[in-house]
Amino acid sequence: MTTQSKYRPILALVGWLVLCYLASGIGAAAAVQASDFYGELIQPAWAPAAWLFGPVWTLLYTFMGIAAWLVWRVGGLQNNRPAFAVFLVQLIINALWSWLFFAWYLGALAFVDIVLLLVLIAVNIVLFWRVSAWAGLLLVPYFLWVSFASALNFAMWQLNPLILG
Repeated sequence: MTTQSKYRPILALVGWLVLCYLASGIGAAAAVQASDFYGELIQPAWAPAAWLFGPVWTLLYTFMGIAAWLVWRVGGLQNNRPAFAVFLVQLIINALWSWLFFAWYLGALAFVDIVLLLVLIAVNIVLFWRVSAWAGLLLVPYFLWVSFASALNFAMWQLNPLILG
C-alpha cells in the first residue's frame, strides 16, 4: 500500500467535513447577529434557546460530512453522482435559508426554502441509504431537526409578519 493510498480515506473524510463546514460558514455569515435578532422576535412557547442552534448544527454538519464520506468510500463520486448532486444542492439550499431568514428577513421565502430542503434531505437519505445504510441513518437527525426548524420557521413568520413579512 502506497503512502498516498493509505491516507486517501482520511483526506477524503477531512475534505467532506470541510465542504460541510464551509456550507455551514456561508450560512453562519448571514446569521452573525442571529442570536440578537432571534431574541427580539415573538416566539412560540416551544422555541429553543438561541445557544442551542450552534452545537446542534455543528453535530448535524459533522454527520453530513461523515455520511458523504461513507458513500464516497463505496464507488466514489463517479458511481454515486445522483446522490452527491442532491447532497450538494441541499447544502446550498441549507446555507441559503440563513440568508433568507436572518439577513433578508424573508420569512415566507425562508419557509419555502426549508420545505424544499426537507424534500432534498429525504431524497438524499434514500440515495445514501442505497449505498450505505449508515450514511442514510446519519442524515435522519438532520431530517428531524429541519422538520422541527420548518415548524419553527412557519410559526415565527406568522407571529412576526411586520418583520418577516
